[in-house]
Amino acid sequence: MKPTLRQAAAAATVASLALLAACNKPATDASDAAKTDAAPGAAAADGTLKIPGLETEKQQVSYVIGMQLAKNFEPIKDEIDVDLVAKAIKSQLAGEKPLLDEKQAQQINEAFGQKVQAKQIAKMMADAKKNMEEGAKFLADNSKKPGVQTTPSGLQYQVVTEGTGPKPKASDVVRVHYKGTLLDGKTFDSSYERGQPATFPLNAVVPGWQEGIALMPVGSKFKLWIPGNLGYGDKVPPGAPIGPNATLVFDVELLEIVKAPAQ
Repeated sequence: MKPTLRQAAAAATVASLALLAACNKPATDASDAAKTDAAPGAAAADGTLKIPGLETEKQQVSYVIGMQLAKNFEPIKDEIDVDLVAKAIKSQLAGEKPLLDEKQAQQINEAFGQKVQAKQIAKMMADAKKNMEEGAKFLADNSKKPGVQTTPSGLQYQVVTEGTGPKPKASDVVRVHYKGTLLDGKTFDSSYERGQPATFPLNAVVPGWQEGIALMPVGSKFKLWIPGNLGYGDKVPPGAPIGPNATLVFDVELLEIVKAPAQ
């Protein structure tokens, strides 16, 4: 479930103040200030950024906090009245008597949290069903393409380059380069983009990876198509850019089997 409104607002405020503490550093000397003074958005002599429409530190702080609040409330933006949010903030900071007492606020907050959770569960279930159906159709068509092999579990793979090294065991630690995409071709993860291979115990990854990489001699490049039930299923990590039961496509290069550290 998403954080309550109070938790989201508090988190946004803390994040905003932390950001400002890190960013509002004064120039180290007059020459540094002079160098940055001419550039748009550069810092003035007192450390305040020169931003059109946000000339003072107070204005900049206020705007940053507003940005952070908006990011935190993005998932529920259609459920809230921004003008009333602003009104409540102004009233609270002015010390005025609120329109709700604490008990009423808690009741509303809890009821809203339950409503949001129910909507999220319903959406997840609908997405899971849709992704499973789309994945099954894709894999059925994909299995007919030249070079694509399907294992008894439903994993599909294609040998791009056959390596000459040993094949890893489930207990091995491996180092790989990979790119993960969705069925629409969108990349959701890539060690190539990060410029650094990934190293992990083979038994610590999803079943589709465990099975697929175990088929690869070191030095191989395979393409893997992992059905939802061999991937993350409906237990998608929070914030992950993939949906429940999504079929995932990986281009994988097995670089080496890494000697596990002594226990």
